[in-house]
Amino acid sequence: MKLSDLQDIRLEKARALRDQGTNPWPNRAQRTRTNSEALARFETAQAADDQTLVEPVTLVGRIASLRHMGKTLFAHIEDGHGRIQLYIRKDAIGDDVYADILKLYDLGDFIQASGSLFRTRTGEISLRVTQITMLSKTINAPPEKWHGLQDVEIRYRQRYLDLLSNEEVRRIFRVRARIITAIRAFLDQRDYLEVETPTLQPLYGGAAARPFTTHHHALDQELYLRIADELYLKRLLVGGYERVYEICKDFRNEGIDRNHSPEFTMLEFYEAYADYESMMDTVEALIVSVTTTAHGGPRFTFQDQEIDVTPPWPRKTLRDAIRDTSGIDYADHPEQADLLRVAREAGADIEEGTVWPRIVDELLKQFVRPTLVQPTFLIDYPVELSPLAKRKTDDPTHVERFQPIVGRVIELGNAFTELNDPLDQLARFQVQQKDRDAGDVEAMPIDLDYVTALMYGMPPTGGVGIGIDRLVMLLADQPTLRDVILFPAMRRLPIENAQNSVESTSEESPEP
Repeated sequence: MKLSDLQDIRLEKARALRDQGTNPWPNRAQRTRTNSEALARFETAQAADDQTLVEPVTLVGRIASLRHMGKTLFAHIEDGHGRIQLYIRKDAIGDDVYADILKLYDLGDFIQASGSLFRTRTGEISLRVTQITMLSKTINAPPEKWHGLQDVEIRYRQRYLDLLSNEEVRRIFRVRARIITAIRAFLDQRDYLEVETPTLQPLYGGAAARPFTTHHHALDQELYLRIADELYLKRLLVGGYERVYEICKDFRNEGIDRNHSPEFTMLEFYEAYADYESMMDTVEALIVSVTTTAHGGPRFTFQDQEIDVTPPWPRKTLRDAIRDTSGIDYADHPEQADLLRVAREAGADIEEGTVWPRIVDELLKQFVRPTLVQPTFLIDYPVELSPLAKRKTDDPTHVERFQPIVGRVIELGNAFTELNDPLDQLARFQVQQKDRDAGDVEAMPIDLDYVTALMYGMPPTGGVGIGIDRLVMLLADQPTLRDVILFPAMRRLPIENAQNSVESTSEESPEP
């Protein structure tokens, strides 16, 4: 790797520290309190007028600012909990150490400082430093914090720089963590058992998607990264569990856009003796609980739209929704060519050769979804579009399925009354195989092992899948999935471009 002039300068400073006996990258730190703890304890001591609470402390952090005023240095350091000012006097730490700070310390370096807290004449709580040492010398200068990273490509490709320069980005991923914790708490409290199912599968299924394929050399067979965990979770209900859930990574070999990522985090949960009606109630309660965790209540803003997730949510059949928004009743057009024709006449952008169920799905995406701001359940889908869902008793051409949609663009998930008739399931798989043969690469293959499991008996079951990334995108008010995935999928850079990327983010930045 070729270094820039600025990187060479910083590397020389690291060598100078080492030459005088200071390891620029020591093995460990000796922090006694976080910056926020130290500040809070000092505030408590002053409020109680109790100087015994003002103890010597050792703090650590990255240098965020550094300014020199005669025989005094002022610096701010940041750890993962807060920011604090250091007050460094030459006569307190010695001439040599003071000179080292001036010559060898830079913005972005991690340091450790010991001393006692006091309040400056301007009122800022600061650490009066008596000892200071290097914890990690940085070779690349940090991004300029005042404006943050402006290059979107660098923000996603080098997320650590985005996090370093932007507190709002760090906040988003803290919200994401709280959301996942809240989901687990909600399901655990309702006696769901968290389980793990295979990521590498000998046969994929449970969703309409193209898989990623790999080869297992020891077994000498093709394996697939899972596109969903549905079929394995339902096998567990055959085995006797009544309530199970999994939060996992799924992988789909498809396009990348604001709502889609080839690697994404999914929640699926299944409940025996439930159906899609009771699961709608559960989804409403779950989303209210998670929203309250993120926002303190059921209301929030997404892309300048006021959203209220207070139950009950409206419920509308897919057939009515498509008919009301596009003028098309898909039941009047059972042939693929005829439905494609009327869809295009209505203004839909659909490729030639798209199979009938995918045309219905496109009508949903292009006409219905943009009209739904408040959370709404679209219910009762054509059986051809839902090979794993149970038929409606009063209309066997449709199944008991729902999708919660909100904010015009977010399909939060997918849910069914699960199909537990093994003969009907096999027939559905066979129809899917015909679609595959007709060119639908997203149709499911026949899974005879799953059919065999159903033949041992699965109780009536309700099942739900919710995209965690989309839920976070909604609750964190972000326009794209890339903003809520720490390291989103990106095209690999050629070596020379990667080198340019390193150099472009290694320029000294002015102090804010």
